[in-house]
Amino acid sequence: MSNQDYYETLGISKSASEDDIKKAYRKMAMKYHPDRNPDNKEAEEKFKEVQKAYDTLSDPQKKAAYDQYGHAAFEQGGFGGAGGAGGFGGFGGGFGGAGGFDFGDIFSQMFGGAGRQPNYQGADVSYGVEITLEEAASGIKKQITIPTYEECDVCHGSGAKEGTKASTCRTCGGSGTVHVRQAIFQIQQTCPTCSGSGKEIKDPCNRCHGEGRVKTSKTVEVNIPAGIDDGQRIRLTGEGEPGTHGAPAGDLYIHVSVQEHKIFQRDPDNPTDLHCELPISFATAALGGEVEVPTLDGKVKLTIPAGTQNGKRMRVKGKGVKSVRSSLVGDLYCHVIVETPINLTERQKELLEEFEQIATGLDRSQTPRQKSFWERLKDKFD
Repeated sequence: MSNQDYYETLGISKSASEDDIKKAYRKMAMKYHPDRNPDNKEAEEKFKEVQKAYDTLSDPQKKAAYDQYGHAAFEQGGFGGAGGAGGFGGFGGGFGGAGGFDFGDIFSQMFGGAGRQPNYQGADVSYGVEITLEEAASGIKKQITIPTYEECDVCHGSGAKEGTKASTCRTCGGSGTVHVRQAIFQIQQTCPTCSGSGKEIKDPCNRCHGEGRVKTSKTVEVNIPAGIDDGQRIRLTGEGEPGTHGAPAGDLYIHVSVQEHKIFQRDPDNPTDLHCELPISFATAALGGEVEVPTLDGKVKLTIPAGTQNGKRMRVKGKGVKSVRSSLVGDLYCHVIVETPINLTERQKELLEEFEQIATGLDRSQTPRQKSFWERLKDKFD
């Protein structure tokens, strides 16, 4: 995978807000998603780059590290350590899978303390899932297949060729760390010879080449809860890449994209509420009546009061989306559009012309919007 700048990958600037990052990710993820680009290896690699960029820039700690140090902040051995999912391994685990910036360990290492073995926790894995609004509202279980590692079945995780075994590292004496003096400070770093394992493998396993693990894939069932919103993510602890030499696995982050719906839009300020347009005829608006309204789980009847004006908002209680954090269910808001008919027949034109003649004698109280308009106009020019 390339080391392209994460901001360039998402097509945003360094000053982009959290919303800008989320919107850019959603756009790029939908463009390169494997479901939309079957058997396209280039799109698959681009999708992985987009996922990795979003996973970093959407996390404030990882973003801060990336802004300061670039890709080096998350590389194996970068800044003195392995760092698991990408962090300052030598400096106490760093940002990412290792779990935080530990100032206690920094001072211990800088002033010659014993420190601790570098963290070999497996890397976190990101995966994008696209669902419909109906699936987001009701919840759904999805099975996904992700790349991962498993213990080498030849060396059983030792990394050494069959019939041999690893020896104690000659550089660090098995501690996994070395001390480097810089000016008045003594800094503890990961051993460059054994990469912190404390062991040297002179004859590596032919299958895993000394890694102790091999690439494979696994299928994971993801329970996407009802009410989840676009851009939210689900964390599956321990379902990321396995750690090396028995260390714990990283986490799997499922980034959820909700497809745009043809009829409904979620309220950006209250995602449990839905909005839709409701076109009705002029006669129904004037006389009132009953119309069918679509919802996510079928149609319902809605009473239109006589004299309903264009743009009026009508609520259908309890026909929104369930909250992802509680049992609360939002409402559906229908925005009335009084539709002007087109391609009229001669008879229809006659009737409307007849009505127009009768309507010229209407009292201003019967046309409240016209009344308000002319009163404002009168005040302006009088």
